[in-house]
Amino acid sequence: MTRFASLADLRAACLELTDGDGSAAAAALARQDTLTKPPGSLGRLEEIAAWLARWQGRVIPRLDKVEVAVFAGSHGVTARGISAFPAEVTAQMVANFTTGGAAINQLSRAAGATLKVVPLEIERMTADFTIAPAMSEAEFLTAVSAGYESVSRDGDLLCLGEMGIGNTTAAAAVAAALFGGTGADWVGRGTGVDDAGLARKAAVVDEALMHHGAALADPLVALASVGGRELAAIFGATLAARKHGIPVLLDGFVCTAAAAPLAKLHAAGLAHAMAAHASAEAGHARLLNRLEMKPLLDLGMRLGEASGAALAINIVRSAVACHAGMASFAEAGVSEK
Repeated sequence: MTRFASLADLRAACLELTDGDGSAAAAALARQDTLTKPPGSLGRLEEIAAWLARWQGRVIPRLDKVEVAVFAGSHGVTARGISAFPAEVTAQMVANFTTGGAAINQLSRAAGATLKVVPLEIERMTADFTIAPAMSEAEFLTAVSAGYESVSRDGDLLCLGEMGIGNTTAAAAVAAALFGGTGADWVGRGTGVDDAGLARKAAVVDEALMHHGAALADPLVALASVGGRELAAIFGATLAARKHGIPVLLDGFVCTAAAAPLAKLHAAGLAHAMAAHASAEAGHARLLNRLEMKPLLDLGMRLGEASGAALAINIVRSAVACHAGMASFAEAGVSEK
């Protein structure tokens, strides 16, 4: 089912966003100040508790239903020699996810999260976006809708990730379209390309920017033109989470680039999302800076698969444990300052 009949419908949905439950967030922050610790001493754990409270609408947030969603897509631009791995690895890795052999399977299990893998027509590549839009409007809306519909309405936290050979080049093209710059400003080594491969990636992005020109000024058109089905689905899932009041942990460069059009369409479009980690992929730190997002972790990772987001789940769980379980000064009989 295609939830969005047109780009206009999708755009309208992106502009009609709530601000969450401000009273729940304020009450959560007030509770933090009563707990047996100096004010602010738990740092970002206090921020996380209030963030969860705002988007769940609960002063004491819950993490009973944590989901990890990995979207997979195939990219026609891989024919340009921009990856160290062949395009068929996308389908092979989806099979690996299904049989439980990938890093994200282990990390999801360790974090007490349910893993959902959503392949998006991986047998059919997008168009080479240096010569044509990666997706037609209909294809783009179908992928966005698939991501939107994949999100459970009753989730407590959603972690987003991707798999797709060639998608760091797509992410670099999306970032350049949204925030300016050249291919060289945004590309990185991705799957481990050599210097020649890195130069090809930069050239491909520049060709795409030139080919599509002024059309890329529209964030939705940019994502359709130089993105991929998995990026479109991540965008749809991010939007659905906002509509359903579910806080989101974004994984690395590709995932952040996929969600970024929402921030370009609405000033607070990603207020319900946190950056789980700073990827080692070159453009990610720059993109996070442009989005004014501070990552929770920096472990030098660049795997994708929602691996960084899954790792951050236990930080979020720790924030909730302290917020919900610590005694107040009065309850513990501890003297306040």
